[in-house]
Amino acid sequence: MGRKDKKLVQVDGLKVTLKNPNAVEAAIRTFKKVVKESEILYTLRQKRYYKKPSATKREKKNLAKLRRKYKKVD
Repeated sequence: MGRKDKKLVQVDGLKVTLKNPNAVEAAIRTFKKVVKESEILYTLRQKRYYKKPSATKREKKNLAKLRRKYKKVD
């Protein structure tokens, strides 16, 4: 069995409740904030293309180096 099952991103549902039904712009702002905090778009962008495991390891390693570098500066 050569192929592995793909993991799908599942979201139970994002809800925004309105105190004032006429405040659509505020609802859009809060909805954007909820979507950003749930990191749905971030995971979808990352899973758009296949990335080799060695590339992800290298990326994590480089990010750790950066964190250490800036932590020493402070």
